[in-house]
Amino acid sequence: MTTLIEGKTVAQKIFDNLAHEISLLEKKPSLAVIIVGDDPASKIYVNLKKKKAHELGITSQVIELDESVSEQELLKKIDSLNNDPAVNAILVQMPLPEHINPVNVIEKINPLKDVDCFHPYNIGRIATGNKSYVYPCTPKGIFRLLDFYNIPVEGKHAVVVGRSNIVGRPLAQMLLNENATVTICHSRTKNLSEITKTADILISAAGCPALIKKDMVKDGAVVIDVGINRKSDGKLCGDVDFENVKEKASFITPVPGGVGPMTICSLMCNTMDLFKLQN
Repeated sequence: MTTLIEGKTVAQKIFDNLAHEISLLEKKPSLAVIIVGDDPASKIYVNLKKKKAHELGITSQVIELDESVSEQELLKKIDSLNNDPAVNAILVQMPLPEHINPVNVIEKINPLKDVDCFHPYNIGRIATGNKSYVYPCTPKGIFRLLDFYNIPVEGKHAVVVGRSNIVGRPLAQMLLNENATVTICHSRTKNLSEITKTADILISAAGCPALIKKDMVKDGAVVIDVGINRKSDGKLCGDVDFENVKEKASFITPVPGGVGPMTICSLMCNTMDLFKLQN
């Protein structure tokens, strides 16, 4: 019997608790989001974040900058937010225009206000097994799901497919910190299926539709699908061939409604965590 891991339901429970906690505060947490240019997908994401923050009672501001803004001007704007005690959390929406180096932008954010947990200081603390100020939103969301469904990590073989700085790399470190045995696979991995078949917990964040097939999954494995891909008919799908893989998995996340809702949930929790640290 396969259990569906319903991220939407888990996120709503966390949101309810968070909203209650914020309602009791005299001073509210504050999130500042910078968006550069007119990328339609970025605007949708930013509006979702602003709407959710408002619903929870988090003060949020969206700073819209023209696509032609210089890197220096953007860094100055981040600096002013770093020095503003009324701002607890800073997020710069990616991607940025080509003339701006995202590394310089990420490194400019004060690690104590780095709500996405992209700053090398925070990532470095995770990599060295120390407690970070906050944790990257998608990996943190995955851990909240595993915790909610009482899925132990310690001693398990976790296979992570994908090595991005946003999901794959930090997630692997976080799993290692929780005493899992971790294997990272990627686009250059040979005999991928031979490795994925050994996973107790299989997490795919490769951004490749239906990459994980039924014959690549061990009986009873926990399967977490981070991929969000659009099919030719416009519908969303993950990295996992869901209908077939669910016959073998003990737990599995759907797409949409699995990991996705947990990412924005983690962002709001991170805002609250940074607010607490600063106060």
